[in-house]
Amino acid sequence: MAGTIDQAKMKFSKIVNSRSYTRFNQNPDGEGSHVEVKMSADTEEEEMDGAEQGHIEHEIYTRSPRRPPSWNKWKICASFTVVLLLLCIGFLIGYSVHHQPETPPCPLSSQEVQSPIFDNPKPSMDWSDVVELLNTILTAESVQERISEFSGVDKAGSSEDSTLADKIHVYLRNLSMKTWVDDHFVKLQYPNRSKPNKVSFGSEEIGSTNGFLAYSATGMKQGRVMYANYGEPQDLAILEMNKVNLNGSVVLMRAGKISMAQKVANVAKKGAVAALIYPDPDYVGRPQNIDLYGHVHLGSGDPYTPGFPSFKQTQFSPIRSSGLPDILAQTITADMADKIFNKTGGNIAPKSFQSGLSTYKLGNESGPLLTVEVNNELNDTKIHNVFGVIKGFIDADRYVVIGANRDSMSSGFAKSAVGTALLMELARAFSEMVKVGDFRPKRSIVFASWSAGDFGNVGLTEWLEGYATSLDKKAFTYISLDGVVTGEGSFKASASPLLEGLLQMTLEKVKSPVNPKTSLLKNYGGTLSSLLKPMEMEDGAYPFLTFSGIPSVSFGFTSEGNRLFDYQNFGTAQDDKGNLECVTKNKVVELALGGAQVAGQMALRLVHDRILKLDFTKYTVEIDKHVSAIVGYTNQLKNAEVNKIESVSTKWLLEAKGSFDRASTGLINDMRNSDEEDLEMSRIINNRKMKVERNLLSPYVSLRDVPFRHIFFGNGWQTASDLENDLKDVIEGKATLDVDRILSKFALLTWTIQGCANDLAGDIWSLDNQI
Repeated sequence: MAGTIDQAKMKFSKIVNSRSYTRFNQNPDGEGSHVEVKMSADTEEEEMDGAEQGHIEHEIYTRSPRRPPSWNKWKICASFTVVLLLLCIGFLIGYSVHHQPETPPCPLSSQEVQSPIFDNPKPSMDWSDVVELLNTILTAESVQERISEFSGVDKAGSSEDSTLADKIHVYLRNLSMKTWVDDHFVKLQYPNRSKPNKVSFGSEEIGSTNGFLAYSATGMKQGRVMYANYGEPQDLAILEMNKVNLNGSVVLMRAGKISMAQKVANVAKKGAVAALIYPDPDYVGRPQNIDLYGHVHLGSGDPYTPGFPSFKQTQFSPIRSSGLPDILAQTITADMADKIFNKTGGNIAPKSFQSGLSTYKLGNESGPLLTVEVNNELNDTKIHNVFGVIKGFIDADRYVVIGANRDSMSSGFAKSAVGTALLMELARAFSEMVKVGDFRPKRSIVFASWSAGDFGNVGLTEWLEGYATSLDKKAFTYISLDGVVTGEGSFKASASPLLEGLLQMTLEKVKSPVNPKTSLLKNYGGTLSSLLKPMEMEDGAYPFLTFSGIPSVSFGFTSEGNRLFDYQNFGTAQDDKGNLECVTKNKVVELALGGAQVAGQMALRLVHDRILKLDFTKYTVEIDKHVSAIVGYTNQLKNAEVNKIESVSTKWLLEAKGSFDRASTGLINDMRNSDEEDLEMSRIINNRKMKVERNLLSPYVSLRDVPFRHIFFGNGWQTASDLENDLKDVIEGKATLDVDRILSKFALLTWTIQGCANDLAGDIWSLDNQI
């Protein structure tokens, strides 16, 4: 009896809990049909041991017109249960088909949205209506209000900086945004208050300064003084022509033209033991005792966690960025520089080296020894990056990032305050457009306030490092608002080729702040090429482009002849509102409004259109430029019959270029043939566009040793420019041909371009891989 009950229990459990299938076998003699039903919870139950199979056989029912099968109470109960279960499932399916949930009033978070491309939001506004709405909401009065509200910048890690971060966080949250804060624990270098830095001739201290250069080497060094103008490569070449040897010397340079980190790196290569940088009184109004602040890390981010994020509790072995200098570096005042020149021997410097001091001498090896002592100390500092987001209504997991650094070692009005104010004003304007203007962005817009930018884009870079595996797949553009107003006579921009078309389109539509009757582009040159400048390492957009492979743009109104970020008052106490009003002829608000219009219209266009305004065809021009130069230099060497050059072939590099050209043409055709209503196809096309920049990061170099891996705009031996320079040096007799090095660079450059072409082509069966 017990065995019978156990058998029944096991059969009932198998019927209720298992998946089932039925096999119908028609009896060939026509007497009846044979039905075999197998039920098993999983494969293990189908493979029972022999003992179990002896007691539990598969049920076999025979249906016959003469002898109906018998049913016991267990079989009836099981059948009733199965029928009831099927009825419940059918009811649930019917309910889910006919019941439609209400559309949510706002976009869901990425965790809530399973497949955002299949959402069906309210139709978006026409582009002309979007621009008109932005112009209505974004006004000079509102920009002035934001500048007054967010002008209190201070040094990173200070209580004032934390207070400003909290204020920004509250402001964004009050706009009904999703907000969050990322904390990073970084090493920042500040002067030692109890042991100040010194510069002296013997026992005579030249003067005192509160200024300093973060991330300088520390210690004490002595050397003869040599003057190197701005420290640019051409300046150092002039010194070599004048037989000035920098080895073992203390090099004096004036600020400007290139970053302080580049100046120090350039003279360190020549054997200098220390570098002194001063603000030359080369324009009216600068006091000669003004302090100067900056940093000398030739890189970005925390230089003691290169390639890794500085989150709390992260454990890394002690490593240093390769961009940290091994020599001392310190700023001095113009007064101190004048005293040093008067004590220095040597020839009078060339006219191009002179400006507003009483004398300029190149120095010589018989001059007096100058002692430089740097006692800066590293501090573990907690910094805060603050974010807010307006979520997209279709592709919520794709976003444009608009950002600005908010800290400053000095006054920082032009450097940080104006950009932070515009960031907040754009956040307000966009939120207003969504709330009252019926604007529905297809993609998300992230607003980011960074800290420790004055130390080399530290907060920004740590964020990129922390989310390196996902950001380049989701963020499709970064727009920097740093230094957007430093003058009024010129307009400069730096951009990824992917964004050049959008930038030009925007500048053609935005009215000039100094001449509202004409467009910004027409007023400042008429052509985009006249406004574009190479993106520099100190630019907040640079790490996005060259470290993360995210198309980036920065721009600003400058004084005539100045490069972007070459404002004379940066890094000094004179970077205040009064001086900026002076150099802009009291047009700070109007120019800031123009900058907000440029950033705003670019961002809105990127989240409004079905297909992203990323012009990948611009890279066919960039690739052609570099490949043509490399082929030209290689042919020159072959014509000169340089030893071993015959083993270098340009065939495969040209094939890779051709693959990219054909992949570009293929994507253009796919775009033309795509259906505007096909949201999935639009997403696929946009993904192919987004991958272009990322795929131009060389996968063959170490992220720690070469963080800026972009083969065209990065910094390191993997770049196309580095290969060009190697070939050029051989042509000019500055180096001999290292054929193994050249072949390696050829191969890695070729395969990086080919890999980019493969991804641009799309599916694997669409590849044109002739290599």
